[in-house]
Amino acid sequence: MGRFAPSPTGPLHLGSLYTALASYLDARHHQGLWLLRIDDLDTPRNMPGATDKILDCLQRFGLHWDGEVDYQSRHLDEYEKAVAVLQNEQQLYPCTCSRRLLANAPLIYPGYCRDKHPATNSPHALRVKTADAPVAFVDALQGEISENLATQHGDFIVKRKDGIFAYQMAVVVDDYRQGITHVVRGYDLLDSTPKQLYLQSLLSHPSPSYMHIPLIVDRDGNKLSKQTRAEAVNTALAGPTLFLLLTLLEQNPPLDLRLAPIDSILEWAIAHWQVERLAKIQTVSDLKHH
Repeated sequence: MGRFAPSPTGPLHLGSLYTALASYLDARHHQGLWLLRIDDLDTPRNMPGATDKILDCLQRFGLHWDGEVDYQSRHLDEYEKAVAVLQNEQQLYPCTCSRRLLANAPLIYPGYCRDKHPATNSPHALRVKTADAPVAFVDALQGEISENLATQHGDFIVKRKDGIFAYQMAVVVDDYRQGITHVVRGYDLLDSTPKQLYLQSLLSHPSPSYMHIPLIVDRDGNKLSKQTRAEAVNTALAGPTLFLLLTLLEQNPPLDLRLAPIDSILEWAIAHWQVERLAKIQTVSDLKHH
């Protein structure tokens, strides 16, 4: 069972649709379910109307999900329960560090608040105590990955000072709740995986299989994203765009598919999905294909 989990901070761009298509094809090729989750916890960044645009875009490209759309904002009590479990097991501690202090701190959080026991009646984040030991897994495309969270990341936040649950915490609870068995997402989230595996172990949750696909980058080597003002996907060109994305996914679609109906393109892509062609690739550029 796979999933696609966009944030409603804007419409889908080519990079996010690329990830959605890979996730969809992998699930359908293996006769699995494909679920859609809207990661709408970061309310200050949510854009009005963005969710409707995301749903409409996926439907216009023939990427139909199974079941109802899941919204993170409807599961706050579940995240709170998971945090309570970790607190009861003394795996979390409050952090009152200011942005200014953290801006001047090393990239790896040095544990300023780990042994301070600050008063919890003042605004504070919650950090998880990381262990000085490797967290290892085998990514389906990127191979063996091993990271020491304590020395490479430091204690990370699971609930922000503004009360919003952090991505790492929410996604672990969500994947467990939905029974996700396979996660297909962008290479930029590879570093998040050891953190999620660590939280899964603390919460006694099973871990999905992970596959991190290459990122589409622009002429300057930057990931296509809303931050780099990537343009929204043109839904009027669904067929040619799907053909382009399949080319970027190294699927080598036959030329006669370029102007075929989207259902025909997707039927071919599901039957011929060969994700191993992306092994050890971290980025791709769409420039040479335009």
